[in-house]
Amino acid sequence: VAFKISTMKIAVIGQSLFGQEVYKELKNDGHTIVGVFTIPDKDGKADPLATEAEKDAVPVFKFPRWRLKGKSIPEVVDQYKAVGAELNVLPFCSQFIPMDVIDHPKHGSIIYHPSLLPRHRGASAINWTLIHGDKKGGFTVFWADDGLDTGPILLQRECDVEPDDTVNSIYKRFLFPEGVKGTVEAVRMIAAGTALKIIQPEEGATYECIQKKDNAKIDWNQPAEAIHNWIRGNDKVPGAWAEVDGQKLTFYGSTLVDNNPSTKGQPLEIPGAGRPGLVTKAGLVLFGNDDKALLVRNLQFEDGKMISAGQYFSMGSSAAVELTEEEKAFAVWKSILTNVEQVEDSTDFFKSGAASMDVVRLVEEVKLRASDLQLQNEDVYMATTFQEFIQMCVRKLRGEDGEEELVVDYVEKNVNNMTIRMPHQLFINGEYVDAEGGKTYKTINPTDGEPICDVSLAQISDVEKAVSAAKEAFDEGEWGKMNPRDRGRLMYRLADLMEQHQEELATIESIDSGAVYTLALKTHVGMSIQTFRYFAGWCDKIQGCTIPINQARPNRNITFTKKEPVGVCAIVIPWNYPLMMLAWKTAACLAAGNTVVLKPAQVTPLTALKFAELTVRAGFPKGVVNILPGSGFLVGQRLSDHPDIRKLGFTGSTEIGKQIMKSCAVSNVKKVSLELGGKSPLIIFSDCDLDKAVRMGMSSVFFNKGENCIAAGRLFVEESLHDTFVQRVVEEVKKMRIGDPLDRSTDHGPQNHKAHMDKLVEYANTGVKEGAKLICGGKQVGRPGFFFEPTVFTNVQDNMFIAKEESFGPIMIISKFKNGDVDGVLKRANDTEFGLASGVFTRDISKALYVSEKLKAGTVFVNTYNKTDVAAPFGGFKQSGFGKDLGQEALNEYLCTKAVTIEY
Repeated sequence: VAFKISTMKIAVIGQSLFGQEVYKELKNDGHTIVGVFTIPDKDGKADPLATEAEKDAVPVFKFPRWRLKGKSIPEVVDQYKAVGAELNVLPFCSQFIPMDVIDHPKHGSIIYHPSLLPRHRGASAINWTLIHGDKKGGFTVFWADDGLDTGPILLQRECDVEPDDTVNSIYKRFLFPEGVKGTVEAVRMIAAGTALKIIQPEEGATYECIQKKDNAKIDWNQPAEAIHNWIRGNDKVPGAWAEVDGQKLTFYGSTLVDNNPSTKGQPLEIPGAGRPGLVTKAGLVLFGNDDKALLVRNLQFEDGKMISAGQYFSMGSSAAVELTEEEKAFAVWKSILTNVEQVEDSTDFFKSGAASMDVVRLVEEVKLRASDLQLQNEDVYMATTFQEFIQMCVRKLRGEDGEEELVVDYVEKNVNNMTIRMPHQLFINGEYVDAEGGKTYKTINPTDGEPICDVSLAQISDVEKAVSAAKEAFDEGEWGKMNPRDRGRLMYRLADLMEQHQEELATIESIDSGAVYTLALKTHVGMSIQTFRYFAGWCDKIQGCTIPINQARPNRNITFTKKEPVGVCAIVIPWNYPLMMLAWKTAACLAAGNTVVLKPAQVTPLTALKFAELTVRAGFPKGVVNILPGSGFLVGQRLSDHPDIRKLGFTGSTEIGKQIMKSCAVSNVKKVSLELGGKSPLIIFSDCDLDKAVRMGMSSVFFNKGENCIAAGRLFVEESLHDTFVQRVVEEVKKMRIGDPLDRSTDHGPQNHKAHMDKLVEYANTGVKEGAKLICGGKQVGRPGFFFEPTVFTNVQDNMFIAKEESFGPIMIISKFKNGDVDGVLKRANDTEFGLASGVFTRDISKALYVSEKLKAGTVFVNTYNKTDVAAPFGGFKQSGFGKDLGQEALNEYLCTKAVTIEY
């Protein structure tokens, strides 16, 4: 009679990472693990299952054996029975468990087996699934009996076997993750009283021997597909082999090839084969008795050395490098990971029990064995599996340090006396990819209005992929495990690469945004480099504090705080400083340990995509940085709504900022920082240094063509100085050179895009209609491209549109105020819903301090303007937003504070 029970007392019998994961999931389901029975420690290191259980204070038993001379050991069985298990779960067990243990619990015992029983009973089930060329693989959870994998079936799950699957690939893709889920699901069915017991049919049942090196020799008298299956079924352990040139040669990395493989290559005689193999650049081509072909990528010699198969006849140092270093590293890994029976490509250094001191030992021992290898601790954290570690070592020895294999479909242009190479696809999970459906749009050069190139246009599904990649990188990847100091080293390396590519980045920025090249070089790119270097230095200085609390006497309590990364962050940036706005937010975000999905402005995506390339060259793990060119309506909105994003940083208009804030609140109350619109007042008193006030006043408005978030949106000039100031300003405006931003003599380039230029024309026309006096400019320049004349308005009254609204362009708005009326001009300056920046020019220090105190803005400049620095916090008041970029305060935007209280 079926009956329901919610939780059970379970004994977990087994070992390995698989057993560890099953144990953790059973605990999460609320079951009581009354005992863990696993293998003894090896060289002082516990099995991962034992390590996990010991952390939870679960009783752990490490019996060397359960039977002696074919009989149960009474003391061992008694210790097992004492825990009172109601069910035995054997997720992976290499020991022979006696039947008086198997049958003892009232619910019996269940076992995980990596094949679709009754097919492939025995210890090498995965190997034989591949050797037989099965099109379907999978696993079975069955009820243990006294036979060899013959008990009734409780649950089965199947998967497709890919043509080039190896034991490692199918295990990692399906048998491990789904096997854990399936084993836990089987326990749930038992708990619910719905578990099945399906008698295994004998029809189709197979039992194969354990695969060992001695019986893994290749039989060449069979079709190519059968040879391929034999090689991959023995890859990596025990390794399919054949005698070649008088020694055993082991074959790895087999793939089937077309019927007509390239015949270009050097013949290699293989005893027993119907025709010679061919050593080609791609590897070793082998032939079956059906004259069809397969390709083997790697070969291993009897002494353990491994080479690329294509280098068989090139036995010099370059050919032997990869295998020689693999052999050396293998020996070190094996000596450190004493609890791992076999070091394989997928073996993870840290998941196998290694700690920080083991990292130091690994680095130093490998360096002793390979003196030319420049290895650092951070390299181990960046390449945690054995395969990744070997590949990293080989890249370093070949002088490819810091560069992952990256496929980039560049758009190349010869411009500014150089060749610039521009990525134009989305950047997701460390790769450049097309948008869904291959959708693209044209990014336009504002200098001539002509397209630069087609850029991938991100869709909703692309956002999902990018967020998923960022989440996996944060939750499971090496980025979250990395020492903060090592994270800082990566950011320093990135800054160095940006500096090496400074001229190229500045040129791309210039043609994509219209920025004058000299300004792009110094500010757009130069400050971006400074920003990454500044925040790189903060990585290992983020810290909490200790707090005395008084909850009880005697006081044996302590509280401390931890600053932790938020998680996956979205960053949406504007078009006026494409690279610099990226740097201001992304550098702080990464320094805090987060991962990021960034949406550049649709009209200026190119430097962000080039930046993505440099993150790969610097060694950033996949998924940490993702770049999605696309529309704000589609991509920006989805980022605001996405439940897996925990923080969104935005720079743009107040109108869009409000919508983002609303979406972030409704979706998952994600953290938000907003840098929005501005109408920054600049007050110029008659006692100022006039030359400086004119020079800096010009800069406050016309810097970067007026496309500057802190631009002085309105100048208040004291009445006695007004006319002189206007005259001097107009003289300077007339000296400005308008032209090609790549020309070193140009002062004023094109506006960013046509819609913005049209808006400026309309803005100037509105000012004229309202009665403001247009002193100069106000029109589009009569040449190709999006050029707008530097413009000066005077006699601007407080109620006019141009006095209230931001132009975001090269338009100076001048109003006068009565002599000595400090409080009056302050009232007018603060009569705005914006509060991003402000300024004052006066020689009177008392007046300067008074005015700076009364101005309601996030930044106040005194006798200067536009002087931002990476160490100084930047952000607005009122409807100019909240939150800070730059400086130490910016880190808080990407961190959360956890309080931990301990009683001792």
